[in-house]
Amino acid sequence: MAETQTAEPKTVLSWSGGKDAAYALFELGEVTELLTSVGENGRSSMHGVRRELYDAQAEALGIPIRYIELPMECSNEEYESRMAAVMAEYETRGIERVAFADLFLEDIRAYRKEQLAGTDIEGSWPVWNPDTDEQIRRYLDAGFRATVVTVDGAELDASFAGRELDESFLADVPDGVDPCGENGEFHTFVWDGPTFDSPLSVEVGETVTKEVGDGEYHYCDLY
Repeated sequence: MAETQTAEPKTVLSWSGGKDAAYALFELGEVTELLTSVGENGRSSMHGVRRELYDAQAEALGIPIRYIELPMECSNEEYESRMAAVMAEYETRGIERVAFADLFLEDIRAYRKEQLAGTDIEGSWPVWNPDTDEQIRRYLDAGFRATVVTVDGAELDASFAGRELDESFLADVPDGVDPCGENGEFHTFVWDGPTFDSPLSVEVGETVTKEVGDGEYHYCDLY
């Protein structure tokens, strides 16, 4: 008797456009949709990446992308309301799982679980709790390439923004900075890798420094 094939759950991947999300997709193999948020200015609030660059990623990956559009001064309550509306829609579409690329921040994971509570959608963490020294090697060895788009000025100076995330970058990172930037030290935009049909043509633009909350962040614009 032939074995019964169990269908993979319909999965949406929470998408930052960065290295961890790209590696999570690599681990998952197949997802129904990418999900990310952008502000009214057409950029992601955390990374400052332009919406058209996310569109280019999605096209190169061959996966649809869904945007949650947020006001520029977005309260947490408004964010949660808009996210809940999308999750309700996903339930009607038969989405069974939302995957996240968090590595080890327990409070973030607990928050995501809380937001999914009361729905039929499960959370999934395909790259959870690695040794981050080993994880960044797995990422590089897989052939991914990315540009650093945001750095926390309290951890890294502005010269790190706009650099490729490679062996040279890692060699220059000060002690105490997580090699995957999981504590928010830096964020990336992936433009090539084993899941891409072809590399994106990305041009590095100006780096600007902005005050965000009580901190200072350096943003490198990409085109």
